[in-house]
Amino acid sequence: MPAAGSTDTRRSILETAQRIMSRKGYAAVGINEVLAEAKVPKGSFYHYFASKDAFGEAMMKSYFHEYLADMDRVLDRRGPSAAERLMAYWQQWYETQSLDDCHGRCLAVKLGAEVADLSESMRLALKDGTTAIIDRLERVIGEGLQDGSLAIAGDARSLAEVLYDMWLGASVLAKIHRDRGRLDTTVVATRRLLGL
Repeated sequence: MPAAGSTDTRRSILETAQRIMSRKGYAAVGINEVLAEAKVPKGSFYHYFASKDAFGEAMMKSYFHEYLADMDRVLDRRGPSAAERLMAYWQQWYETQSLDDCHGRCLAVKLGAEVADLSESMRLALKDGTTAIIDRLERVIGEGLQDGSLAIAGDARSLAEVLYDMWLGASVLAKIHRDRGRLDTTVVATRRLLGL
């Protein structure tokens, strides 16, 4: 088991990398920039990660671990209907997808296409993370069908996939156009697809 200081330093490196790479991308950021920002000596990188590829995989896994925990807090609340919980999740997505700087909250949007061709281990971490998001959406859509707060055409899995794909695409286009219009349209389409 790693010492507490070692774990804290590793976490600091990963959090710093997420913050920087959510602005600049993966290829544009060097390890030295991350270490300097995290205030970690340059020579200690390989103490925490076997390679830049292993570092990238760890960063993606850390990002999704935090993202999924936050998603669970929104989707697993007691009281609101499944429809209300789903719309709260999409509202949080809307609010955290800043056009200029999302402070590490949109790493899948920023790095998805870039790293899928650079690193197989990072691609797999992205695949696992996005699949876990869709799994949660499918579960809550199923709950909405049971509690009567949702009325959908088709099955919950297909709808979960369509919604995630739609929001991911709208986020990319919002960044390209520097305009939230695509996200606004996606909110309307989401409500329609959920029967709200």
